Amino acid sequence: MSTATVATQWAIDPTHSEISFKVKHLVISTVTGFFREFSGGIEQAGEGFEGAEAYFSANINSIDTNQSDRDNHLKSDDFFNAAAYPEMTFRSTAFEKAGENKFKVTGDLTIRDVTKTVVLHADFLGEAADPYGNHKAGFEINGSINRKEFGLKWNAVTEAGAIVVSDEVRLHLNVQVVKQ
Repeated sequence: MSTATVATQWAIDPTHSEISFKVKHLVISTVTGFFREFSGGIEQAGEGFEGAEAYFSANINSIDTNQSDRDNHLKSDDFFNAAAYPEMTFRSTAFEKAGENKFKVTGDLTIRDVTKTVVLHADFLGEAADPYGNHKAGFEINGSINRKEFGLKWNAVTEAGAIVVSDEVRLHLNVQVVKQ
């Protein structure tokens, strides 16, 4: 008789989740952007989320910074090159407990044709049933990357010598997943 544990599948609920990023502009202000189309989930092997596998993809053409000219520039070859690389993906390689209701999620992030290992910090916000009987869990996930390491190299310098776009991009994901 087999004692193998069946994995629990969780899918991102896109209507109750948001994927955002923040980058400094001229070193004096922060621009926030969102990916409006994304999918992903978590495969949970046992009790709790330690050791789970997380995966995610975002449609680059869904980028939204609330300014269409900037969005079009971000989709161009100066940044994401959405025509050649229409998706950004992430797949975890480790999902480790890092404190009470905290996890360190290590994985491979692919932007353009570059894959790098990144570390994200996830706060587990709990589980609940929604009014329709769906079982949900919530996470707030943060991290940062150096955009130039992923081939997003465009920049300019102002007359005063200030850099237009910082290299660091802060990632912030509020994710609600629903048990399948």
